[in-house]
Amino acid sequence: MGVKAGIAALCAAVFISDSALAQDVTLVAREGGIVLTGTLQGYDGEFYRIETSYGTLTVDGQGVICEGPACPDLIAPKAVIRVVGASDASDLLPTLFQAFAASRGLIYQPGEGASYQARILDPESRKELADLSFAPLSPLEATAALEAGAADLKLSFQPEDAFGTHSVAMDALVAIVAPDNPTPEISTVELAGVLSGEVTNWAQIGGPDMPIVLHALRPETDVQLALSSRLGASETAEVLHSNLQSLAEAVAKDPWAIAISGRSSIAPARRIPLTDSCGFPLLPTALAIKAEDYPLALPVMLLAPKRRLPLLTREFLDFLRTPAAQDAVAAAGYIDRSASRQPMTSDGLRLINAIQGAGEDITLADLKRLVGIMDGADRVSLTFRFEDGSSTLDAQSQDNLEDLAQIIASGQYRNEKLVLAGFSDGSGAAEANLALSVERAAKVAQELAAIAPDLDPTDLPVVEGFGEALPMACDETAIGRHLNRRVELWVVPDFAPAEP
Repeated sequence: MGVKAGIAALCAAVFISDSALAQDVTLVAREGGIVLTGTLQGYDGEFYRIETSYGTLTVDGQGVICEGPACPDLIAPKAVIRVVGASDASDLLPTLFQAFAASRGLIYQPGEGASYQARILDPESRKELADLSFAPLSPLEATAALEAGAADLKLSFQPEDAFGTHSVAMDALVAIVAPDNPTPEISTVELAGVLSGEVTNWAQIGGPDMPIVLHALRPETDVQLALSSRLGASETAEVLHSNLQSLAEAVAKDPWAIAISGRSSIAPARRIPLTDSCGFPLLPTALAIKAEDYPLALPVMLLAPKRRLPLLTREFLDFLRTPAAQDAVAAAGYIDRSASRQPMTSDGLRLINAIQGAGEDITLADLKRLVGIMDGADRVSLTFRFEDGSSTLDAQSQDNLEDLAQIIASGQYRNEKLVLAGFSDGSGAAEANLALSVERAAKVAQELAAIAPDLDPTDLPVVEGFGEALPMACDETAIGRHLNRRVELWVVPDFAPAEP
């Protein structure tokens, strides 16, 4: 099905039942003098959206009187939330919408049929407050549907500049093999060779002398596009699948097969351990995935058009930041986005890597300063990275910044000192890298102060920079250098008495 055909089918399925909206209305200013006539596109309980001879206009409902047969019920307007996009993450939607309804004391009523449909009802009147649906579309088709107004939200693994981004959950891409495959581990360089077709035999990567059978998702699927974006090239797979479940089942049956799958969709295959090019283990732990220290961390997000959405839709997007939403994400088998913390001393691998990976320009005094601040501190999963070649925080980091502002405002870190610790890769001179790491940490602090001007300055994190002193991975690859360029959030006990 082509993009235009897919959008046409989606429009037909959605709008036939809501044909009452496709009628003319007249909005008359309560104080007189202004009259707008057009086709009603939507009403969210606060604002009308109408298509007029002047274009699409959004009008405050408090200032006008609506006249015409399509004028909505002003007490309880029905929201239509049409989600399209990645089918491999769509199992999140029922759990999230059900938790959203429960958080507001509303009734969640699942629909029937193969495609996802549900309703949210008022518990007393049983009136329908929201009509929910999901349609699996390719990334290109889903984007076009959102642009055409045939959908309200796009479920995706990658941000798009044209849309607002709302983080939902975290997953990770992992290499999977059959349970009886004897190969102990695979490095990122070796995996790249397998995916590109340069490595074709297990003996080349420490396994038996048998040909490698590469499986993958179809190239137009969301997960495969996200992987290709990370690799900078497409896979040369011999066997293609339409979804993660069939991919894992096929790999599990072939002892010489390998594929990239989602962390939440491994069974019945098994994950083969991944290392960086220097042999350092890259573990897809919950904290590593949240912090995107794991190189193939995969954020799950909802993309929204940059227009005013219905009130209930906006409330649902706000709900995604709440603890109830994060509990629902975990219940669905994904990594939630809640800020978690871990003692710095529990991650001995990082300290080992700091010592082994220290270049000639890193002195013992540098390492002592690093360990001195780490002693007794916790690391919070909120980590900040920038878009390549710029000083702009990436989409995931911008959401992390909003979360940090809310956490500080709630007093969660009262009597503790926050530290924004900046790090660089090992390219260039150590002195320049140290200055760059401080600059990045200061940039995050500046952005935090800008989005949360009401925070007490004494509650804001202090800035530290350590240059290349604590690498997460080898600098020999672009992925390794990207992992090393980051700003971490640390929590240090600070029980100094407050000044009178």
